[in-house]
Amino acid sequence: MVKYLLLKHYRGTPPPAVECGPMDRWTPEEVDAHMQFMQAFANRLQETGEFVDTQELAPGGAFVRYDGEGRPPVTDGPFAETKDLIAGWMIIDVESWDRAVQLAAELSAAPGAGGAPICEWLEVRPLLTGSCAVTE
Repeated sequence: MVKYLLLKHYRGTPPPAVECGPMDRWTPEEVDAHMQFMQAFANRLQETGEFVDTQELAPGGAFVRYDGEGRPPVTDGPFAETKDLIAGWMIIDVESWDRAVQLAAELSAAPGAGGAPICEWLEVRPLLTGSCAVTE
């Protein structure tokens, strides 16, 4: 089994196949239907043993870095309108890359405005496993 990260982005992906507008412009019923789809998807993966974790993220935040001993951290924002922000993620544990891609495609069909599948792009990334030791 291999663990994969399915990343949902607010922006920064190829253009969507369906333009459904940002979620903050959806009706409460449309948001509820989307969230119910996501929960049902996670529940199904729990039943098959392929679910590991999922989290949704708020749009705020900033990049932070160390700037030297005794100096305050450096931040760049938040400037949410200019960032490729991650909306949330799901970690799955599946037998193959093909299965990870299949599940990402199914998740991409979550309903959006008007109830139509949003066909959003999801980033699929394998989790790094094993040692990262450098050998000479």
